[in-house]
Amino acid sequence: MTNIKVRFAPSPTGYMHIGNTRTAVFNWLLARKLGGKFMLRIDDTDVARSKKEYEDALRDVLQWLGLTWDEEARQSARLDRYNQVVAELKSQGRVYACYETAEELEVMRKRLMSRGLPPIYDRGALKLTSEQIAAYEAEGRRPHYRFKLNEGHIEWNDMVRGKCHYDASNLADPVIIREDGSYLYHLPSVIDDADFGITHIIRGEDHVTNTALQVQMFEAIGGKVPEFAHLPLLTGVEGKLSKRLGSLGVRELREEGVEAMAISSFLAKLGTSESIEPFYDLDSLASTLDLSKLGRSQPKFDVEELKLFNTHFVRNLPFAKVQERINVNEDFWNSVRGNLERVSDVAVWEQICLQNINPIIEDKELTDCAAGVLPPEPWDADTYSKWIAEVKTVSGKTGKNLFHPLRMALTAEAQGPELKVLLPLMGRERAYKRLMGITA
Repeated sequence: MTNIKVRFAPSPTGYMHIGNTRTAVFNWLLARKLGGKFMLRIDDTDVARSKKEYEDALRDVLQWLGLTWDEEARQSARLDRYNQVVAELKSQGRVYACYETAEELEVMRKRLMSRGLPPIYDRGALKLTSEQIAAYEAEGRRPHYRFKLNEGHIEWNDMVRGKCHYDASNLADPVIIREDGSYLYHLPSVIDDADFGITHIIRGEDHVTNTALQVQMFEAIGGKVPEFAHLPLLTGVEGKLSKRLGSLGVRELREEGVEAMAISSFLAKLGTSESIEPFYDLDSLASTLDLSKLGRSQPKFDVEELKLFNTHFVRNLPFAKVQERINVNEDFWNSVRGNLERVSDVAVWEQICLQNINPIIEDKELTDCAAGVLPPEPWDADTYSKWIAEVKTVSGKTGKNLFHPLRMALTAEAQGPELKVLLPLMGRERAYKRLMGITA
């Protein structure tokens, strides 16, 4: 299915958060599974709020996650195309000018709601005479523009929600151009999706009503209506959408040592009937994508749960996936990874085991004794337990009086990785010197 094409269309008005990252992951995985293309579209028509620093940051996050794109576009570069389509739709009567102020529209909305009616625009602008329009313009009013919906049923078969059905008479004609001439989301998105041949759109369920409106827009401009999938929105652990959740940045998670593939693995399976398991490359994860396994309820996202999952992820991380980021060999990595929370933690082990330290001798009699009974190499996983048993027997020391002086001599730290793991990694020569108080 090489004609499959999806897009991720962020607005550069803030940093990438978990919600839109999840959307990007699902779109990328669908494209990869179906052998299609993934497009990055920068929706930067909001000139006042769009910033280059946000765009640079979102590109950096996508690349770090491995969500590379085959093609890209920028809405601010396509205004002439939008104007061309709007001119055609005006000539067809599908786009019309409105002169109500925001205050007047709010009064209309409240009046309808007080009568128990849906707050649907009454198309009063279509009844204005040329004299009324001239009077409004003489006042200095500038029009906003709406897309006129045709009567009838709007239907599509959603890849997550199943059959969706709307009656156009229950929907208000959407505003597509503001008074200042700037475009709102609806129509530019449809024009782009049609022009660039987008076949599948995965986005949050907060866009379901937008989709109903946009189906008619696709039809009005002669575009092919894509397949849609609306993902249930994430909620916080308290059961409601949380401001903190909405702003939780992937940059912050990255800085805290959460792995890119841990994030993608977690988000791809959260809210599905499948268990959340580590995947160590995107292709393997993509092969398992099945939108039919997504539940309809809003999944709870817990950042602490993600961090615990990341620990599980790291402790099973193959050496081949990290060897370019660490300074130890495969045997060393496999020995310590079961004790790590983050990949960067391996540096602590590397420092203790392979770099020179100044040992701290608290009980010279004990450490001399321990050095004297160090077994010859080669050492294995049982060396430590056999050695410590003999040190207990010879010295008569137990508990803290045994372990604390040995730890301070071998590591110069009161806390840290377990000695039973460290000892084979540092080797006999280094361990002997440290127990004897020699820098090694």
